[in-house]
Amino acid sequence: MQPWKTRTRKTLLHHSKFLTVEVHEVELPDGRVIPDWPWLVTPDFVIVIAVTDSGDFLAFRQTKYAVDGECLAPVGGYLEAGENPLAAAQRELREETGYEAADWTSLGQYAVDGNRGAGTAHLYLATGARKITEPDADDLEEQEFLRLKREAVEQALHEGAFKVLPWAAGVALALLRIDR
Repeated sequence: MQPWKTRTRKTLLHHSKFLTVEVHEVELPDGRVIPDWPWLVTPDFVIVIAVTDSGDFLAFRQTKYAVDGECLAPVGGYLEAGENPLAAAQRELREETGYEAADWTSLGQYAVDGNRGAGTAHLYLATGARKITEPDADDLEEQEFLRLKREAVEQALHEGAFKVLPWAAGVALALLRIDR
């Protein structure tokens, strides 16, 4: 299969480093041209499923602006300009929890929206996590740090408590990887 080709791109709105809206002229493999394909540019981000040596999963109970009610969340955040995804994952784990992990496994990188962009999610499993310092997070939301047993994580996943799709996907992929 041949990929689509971007012939031109025009910025319609540059709101901030968190959102740019573009329109692309796209050529399909069969030669047809779509003159006004909408495209969203948002920063790439990392999701870290961190597990301690004792098997506890590190998570947060928090609220998010786009989510109804409380939810559970893994460690995560945006990549800084020019930052390697693994380095960002390690930084986010240390900043948000004060933990470092001995072993890191990539669970893959995934387009958030296959047709409209909206960034790429880089998912990681971090095992052997241990506390080395106090957290130094700059998150906007209030959050409660949790250490959850695997059974509680599985139940929360089944009940939909990880209410943001990349979070739920990261948790599910981590559980699959651990079971290998």
